[in-house]
Amino acid sequence: MPQPKYNLHLKGFVGGYDFDRDYVDYILAKNAGKPVNVLIDSTGGSLATALSISSAFKLHGDVSVHFVGMNASAATIAALGAKHVSIDTAAWYLVHKCSNEFFKWSSLNADQMADLISALERQKADLDKLDAGVAAMYAAKCRKDPKALLDLMKVGGWLSAKEALEWGFVDEITDEPEDTAPKLTDSTASAMAAAGMPIPNVPVADRESGLGRFFAAIAAMFRPSNAATPVINNQSNTPQMSTIIFPALCAALALDSLELSGDKATASLSVEQLAKIDKALNGNASEIKAKDTEIATLKARVAELEKTPAETTSAIVSTSQQPEKPESPMDAFSASVRRAREIYDQLP
Repeated sequence: MPQPKYNLHLKGFVGGYDFDRDYVDYILAKNAGKPVNVLIDSTGGSLATALSISSAFKLHGDVSVHFVGMNASAATIAALGAKHVSIDTAAWYLVHKCSNEFFKWSSLNADQMADLISALERQKADLDKLDAGVAAMYAAKCRKDPKALLDLMKVGGWLSAKEALEWGFVDEITDEPEDTAPKLTDSTASAMAAAGMPIPNVPVADRESGLGRFFAAIAAMFRPSNAATPVINNQSNTPQMSTIIFPALCAALALDSLELSGDKATASLSVEQLAKIDKALNGNASEIKAKDTEIATLKARVAELEKTPAETTSAIVSTSQQPEKPESPMDAFSASVRRAREIYDQLP
């Protein structure tokens, strides 16, 4: 059956740049009172973000979600607020109990061990509450007893599309026109193992190149921003996606995303769109020229001041001042995030 055009493509880490609540709100607001179709392909992430997106889907009232690839954890929770949920024939579905990161490498005395045990018991109680709440949400969707869902979450095994339909997690099984059969990569398998997820029995993709893993690591560093990073195929070096979002470029063209087509995933632009890009570039060129003029003026002023003899002074100059503390990597990253947020807020 023909598939709808998707208004949202939510992929990767839930809570990251490509599965972000702010962008979901932006798209839903632009389509207020209209049906919204969402494609999800994610192995999970932040429970808080998933619950927030699920609520946003529910409040909109007319959201349809379609699962492709391997979907687990928070990605499945995010879809619970949708009006209709479908899944591709070759896709997989996984629910499991909530978890917290934990690492302790230390020498503890008896009192410290008691404090640690007490802290862990509090965390366990919180996780039990979260598990019960999530199981109740799944049960409402599946129309089953919450205990049955909690038992399934304890097992945490991968469900085929048919099994997901039998449980009631999805409303129907449909086929995507393109090849959407999931393939397991090194990075995906590592992420699943780190999260304690079972590795599904699916075809294994060609081993990722070192360069591909390098770009993936760089992209992960900037997850808080809202720019989408293309997933590069190590054989053809072409983005494996039907749409892509470059915030600055899409803002200049007044588009939500760029549509890609063909084996080389190329995008076609109209003469009007090219004119908009040219106008934006000319605007930047004007700003650069103005800055160059300002810099040249300041340099000339500095040169004049250097020729003038220094004034005498009786003030005491302290030489014990501490040198300015260099900017830490975390400060630099925070500044980048704030700048990215400022650019995002300027988008129409």
